[in-house]
Amino acid sequence: MSSIRRLRISPNVFRNTRSSAAGAMSRREFLQLTGSLAAGAVLASCASPTALRGPGPHGSQTVQLVYSDWQTDWFAGMAQEMLEQFHSANPSIQVFFTPDPDNLGDEMMADFQQGTAPDVLNGCCDFFPVWAQKGYLLDLRPYVQADLDKGIIDDWSKAQYEAFFTRDGTQFALPKYHGALALYYNKDIFDRAGVDYPDDSWNHGDYLQAMQQLTAGQSKFGDAPNWASMFDISWERIQVHVNGWGGNFVDPSDPMHSLMGNQEALDAMQWLRDRIWVDGTMASPLDVQNLETRHAFIQQRIAMVEDGSWALKDILENAPFRVGVAALPAGPKRRATLATTDGFAIFAGTQYPEAAWDLLKFLVSRDYGRAMSRAHLLQPARASLVDEWIADIRQEYPEQAKDLDVGAFAQGHLQGYSVVAEVFPNMSDARKLAQAAWEQIYILGQASVDIMTGVSTEIEAAQQSEA
Repeated sequence: MSSIRRLRISPNVFRNTRSSAAGAMSRREFLQLTGSLAAGAVLASCASPTALRGPGPHGSQTVQLVYSDWQTDWFAGMAQEMLEQFHSANPSIQVFFTPDPDNLGDEMMADFQQGTAPDVLNGCCDFFPVWAQKGYLLDLRPYVQADLDKGIIDDWSKAQYEAFFTRDGTQFALPKYHGALALYYNKDIFDRAGVDYPDDSWNHGDYLQAMQQLTAGQSKFGDAPNWASMFDISWERIQVHVNGWGGNFVDPSDPMHSLMGNQEALDAMQWLRDRIWVDGTMASPLDVQNLETRHAFIQQRIAMVEDGSWALKDILENAPFRVGVAALPAGPKRRATLATTDGFAIFAGTQYPEAAWDLLKFLVSRDYGRAMSRAHLLQPARASLVDEWIADIRQEYPEQAKDLDVGAFAQGHLQGYSVVAEVFPNMSDARKLAQAAWEQIYILGQASVDIMTGVSTEIEAAQQSEA
């Protein structure tokens, strides 16, 4: 067995190349370059990845890793700054940061298939477990068992942590941050309408009553929005309501079996449809000219919005009114809120799994969590950082956050009622079928929720292709 030394490249090479215009090196070209350099390097004697790392950056055996993460205007700078700390503590590992492609789910799959995927990467949503199911992500169980104590694991949301396991027990990721849904509301509108603010005691009956009062309040003042609230017509946002009714999209005991046609799911979806098409208290996307939910709220088209902690910075910076936050109202059967499944993983084809694990441990550290929180107010994955996160928000936005119950976002994590997106093996077809039906039900109002019984059957049939 032989190990391969990667040729050393200055980090500035990639930074400078990316900053050029027409001649810029694409992400895939960069990944292919690093892969070809590794393949063409001089073979070293048989050694473990740990031994390969050698004496440090001035020696001849420095491991080089590629780390891919969000393509946003703020993330790359934060990541580069934090990686300098990692390099100082790990002088024999050199990490190169590259932004995610525009279509992460599909483009990363192509990188996996070509063997040019980054050594360490982030993922989320329904495509993340698919990568793992196809064998493209390293099983982290041996590393977690050897290096992470129970206190660290218990600091993460149980629902989020367990979402990073496949049904055969493979652990493919660790938590990146914990985004959660809550109810934002416009205090100015509530005050003018004489409606009490939402609080932790609210259920869906209280929610509906407040929406009706807010809608009726238009006769009392001239600048009221036409609608009281809004939700994203999407898989996870509808699923949270179904969970509150005691239902599921996916059978917890059998991911091939759909429960979308069960009565609990139909009742929850009917409640949402009635708010748009019966009493008109909730806005549809067409009502607000297809604005994102947060922007409809910022523009005061709606008095409330079901949105996540990831929207907090945008709302605090741009809302021209006093903002409130409360936990999502409880459903008839239970309280539920969404926990995002953003995590960090290691490419199964990496040549340096030990070094990649060292980097991944740094990415899930308290310091990296703090950095993401302070850069963009991202809710930390670790419960022990929540108080710091809240303090940072109050310091950065002293007026806007003065009476803001930021802790409402963390209640699902701290009290154990967070849920994650339920996924079928064949999520591509499942999403397409459900979204087409929801367009008819919610956006156009041309179908009843009863069509979901047939859609559920179609979704279940589509899973046979993945069997």
